[in-house]
Amino acid sequence: MKSKNDTITAADRPILKNKMYLYLTEFFAGMSVMAVELGASRLLAPYFSSSQIVWTIIIGTIMIAMALGNIYGGRKVDKNPNPDRLYGRIIFAAIWIALIPVVGRYIIIGISALLVFTISTNFLVVAAFAACMIIFVFPLFLLGTVTPSLVKYTVDSLDESGKVVGNLNASNTIGSIIGTFIPTFISIPAVGTSITFLIFAGILLILSIVYFVSSKLFVKKLPVSLTIFILCCIFGHNSSFAFWQKHLTVEDESIYNYLQVSENDREVVLSTNVLFGVQSVYLKDRQLTGMYYDYAMAAPYMAGLYETDRALDVLILGMGSGTYATQCKRYFKDINIEGVEIDEKIIDLSRKYFQLPSDVNVTAYDGRAFLNALSSDRKYDVIMVDAYQDITIPFQMSTVEFFTLVKDHLREDGVMVVNMNMRGIDKKAENDQSTSANNNNNNDNSDSNKKANITDYLADTISSVFSEVYIVDVDHSSNRELFAGSSKEMLGSFKANKEAEQDADLYKMMNIVEKELMPYTPGNHVMTDDKAPVELLGMQVIDEIIRDEVSYYKKIYKEKGWKGIIDEL
Repeated sequence: MKSKNDTITAADRPILKNKMYLYLTEFFAGMSVMAVELGASRLLAPYFSSSQIVWTIIIGTIMIAMALGNIYGGRKVDKNPNPDRLYGRIIFAAIWIALIPVVGRYIIIGISALLVFTISTNFLVVAAFAACMIIFVFPLFLLGTVTPSLVKYTVDSLDESGKVVGNLNASNTIGSIIGTFIPTFISIPAVGTSITFLIFAGILLILSIVYFVSSKLFVKKLPVSLTIFILCCIFGHNSSFAFWQKHLTVEDESIYNYLQVSENDREVVLSTNVLFGVQSVYLKDRQLTGMYYDYAMAAPYMAGLYETDRALDVLILGMGSGTYATQCKRYFKDINIEGVEIDEKIIDLSRKYFQLPSDVNVTAYDGRAFLNALSSDRKYDVIMVDAYQDITIPFQMSTVEFFTLVKDHLREDGVMVVNMNMRGIDKKAENDQSTSANNNNNNDNSDSNKKANITDYLADTISSVFSEVYIVDVDHSSNRELFAGSSKEMLGSFKANKEAEQDADLYKMMNIVEKELMPYTPGNHVMTDDKAPVELLGMQVIDEIIRDEVSYYKKIYKEKGWKGIIDEL
């Protein structure tokens, strides 16, 4: 037997006679879905990166949620056309979304901690998918019920059904469009991801409150929901996602990145999306960093630093906060440097916290687009490519077409240096692996394809453009520096110019580079604009790094269980 509440229809709620209110419901539902989707990418980025793989997982899970919501909503509204239930679901979705900035990061950490001990491959995919399913699917499933329900309440006659459904879909689409632009260009850069979640949760909550208040209904869930929302606003407005980091100098978000600046007596460090740590560093004692920037300083020597009577021209694609530029300016007197960095907030940070010299001009632009915009006669002695960040490798800066463009803007004896930061396995094993793969290229191409990693693909691609390619692995790091040019005198120039270096520390560093520098023997793993699987290749290396990092804790877990892990931490 149906209760009194079950017999309620749209005709019993005067506010639903106002078509504009129904269209607004559809509009804000569509807007909120897109805002949550964009917020999801920011919430996940510090833990899983912001690669195309993570975006694919986000979009896929959200579409699953919306499809299931459409099906469920359509069936429910046919069986019971009670509009109170729809707006009750919207309240529930609003509160769930408001809770995301409060508990979301703890859920992610918990999922990651559980999965890292149970799976050995595709950790990023599985963990990101699990996080999306738990955190985002249910509220978006509820919002997916909005459209079929509103069709039921809005269509008065079959003669106008096409028009009404069209208007509803248009309202949803326009809301989705606006919900795409507002978080990206306004709310996230201005107030952060957490408050963005709260803003759109508040909009949905207000929409439902208007419905129930106008219908003169007192629903117990309203005061409870308002109380929870207020608590979320109090405890969820903190923009700190990487909560293991304390006493940060800066924690901010830009259009492109989640940003951290940390500082101590020795150094200032920039991290972006923090999956694997440091992107830029400034040492207050103005010494060498001990990182890949020091190795990359071999490039000016290869380009004839002390053999020319003019200043070298250096271009840095992926400037970051300017560590490489600052070091080159500090140690080399006759050098002109300009940089390209897509994130304007990082450029601002480089001036404020990282002492980037004022005479280093930085353009806020995409690296490849910048090269495309240059006149054909603009040439450089050194072009550094440092735009690869964990698994987030821009495919357009990893292909034959891109490296050809770099070559076109190098002088005849110019040098390109590329920082490849996911070498992964140890040097000796990789060299043996590379030799084996190259020896068997003609006999077992599929086997060599299985063994090749992202650095192999990048190096092979570069070798298809440049005749001279040398590599050096950075000690105590997953980084590899690659030097490429067209002059056969490249290595000889390096040795000769190194001997002219008067700074003892830098001379010692260049001796290390010389000792470790090896000519690269290319394979046939060439990436093009049409085919560049950089995310999948990067993910393989990250799986390897994660396995290596957690092997010690896995051993403790097997021997002593969770208690042993807790005691160790």
